[in-house]
Amino acid sequence: MTDSHKPGWIKKLPLIAICAVALIGAFTLRDYLSFETLRDNREALTAYRDANYMTTVVVFVLIYIVIVAFSLPGAAIATLTGGFMFATFPGVLFNLTGATVGATLIFLAARWGLGESLARKLDASHGAVKKIKDGIDENQWSMLFLIRLVPAVPFFVANLIPALVGVPLSRFVITTFLGIIPGGLVYTSVGAGLGSIFERGETPDLGIIFEPQFILPILGLCALAILPIVLNVFRHKKDAQQ
Repeated sequence: MTDSHKPGWIKKLPLIAICAVALIGAFTLRDYLSFETLRDNREALTAYRDANYMTTVVVFVLIYIVIVAFSLPGAAIATLTGGFMFATFPGVLFNLTGATVGATLIFLAARWGLGESLARKLDASHGAVKKIKDGIDENQWSMLFLIRLVPAVPFFVANLIPALVGVPLSRFVITTFLGIIPGGLVYTSVGAGLGSIFERGETPDLGIIFEPQFILPILGLCALAILPIVLNVFRHKKDAQQ
C-alpha cells in the first residue's frame, strides 16, 4: 500500500505520538529536567563523563534529540548541560546536532501527517491564500532563517510551519542548523560557566540572550534575513506599476 492510499490516521500517528508524549512530559518531567537536577547531580555527571567521554557524548546527544523531538520541557537546561559537560566548544556542536536532528524529526512527522496534503491544497487555492503561499515560497531561505533567529518564535512552531508549507527537507535542515547557532552559542557559553554559578549558589539568567551585547547582533542577522523579503516586495510593487 503506497503512502497516498494509507488511511489518514496512520499518516498522522507520528505527529499524534509526539503531541501525546509532549503533553505527558509537560506534567511528569518538569521536576526532573531542571536546573536543580543538574546542580544536584553535577559531580556524578562529570565523573561519568571523565571515565566514559564518548559514551557520554552519544547519550547526551540522544537525550537532547528526544527532548526536542517530543517537545519535552528542559531544552534550555539541556543546552546549559552541553556547555557544562563539554565546554563551549565542542559543547555547542553537540547541542546544535541534537536540536537539529530533533527538529527534523518533528518536521518529518508533521509533513508526513499534514504537510503534503495541506501544501497541495495551498497550491490549488486562489486569492489571498495563494498569494501568502507564493510569498513564502519566494522568500523561503529568508523566512526560515528569520524564524530561527528571532528568540520570540517558539522552537516547536518554527518546526511545524515549514512542514505545512512544503519546505524541502535539505533547506529545513540547513537553515535550522545555521539559524540556531547564535542562540545556541550564547546558552552553551553560559552553561560552560555553570561551575562558578554552582559555587555561588546562584541560578543562571536564561534571559541573557535579550541583553544588548547578545540581542543586537542577533537583530542584525534578522535584518539581513528580512532584507531580501523587503526587496522582493518593492520589486513586485514596481513591476505592478509598470
